[in-house]
Amino acid sequence: MDSARFSRRARLSSKADFSNVFARPVKSGDPYFTVLARPNTLGFPRLGLAISRKSAPSAVVRNRIKRIIRESFRHHQPALGGLDLVVIGQPKVRTQANEALFTSLQRHWVRLKRRCATV
Repeated sequence: MDSARFSRRARLSSKADFSNVFARPVKSGDPYFTVLARPNTLGFPRLGLAISRKSAPSAVVRNRIKRIIRESFRHHQPALGGLDLVVIGQPKVRTQANEALFTSLQRHWVRLKRRCATV
């Protein structure tokens, strides 16, 4: 069960990590999220979050969205391989049910894994 944890090493934490993904990303978008990805050489996926007050004005809602993203990432981590991912929330994300957000994120993970395999 340890492979499904969201450990410290699975996080994008430095400005350089985020800048690397923003420099030349592979993108996937829908009305709820824009997800940017870039292959890494580490062999395991890392996640960064960018959920702004514009997308969810309330801290309670922003934290709920971040929990959903981390949980979805945690479950799909083994299938993602060596990708650095940054999830950006869109304004419509705040009004959606949890199930819709999980479905949206699952589509993003699959799409980005396929697109980054060809890069």
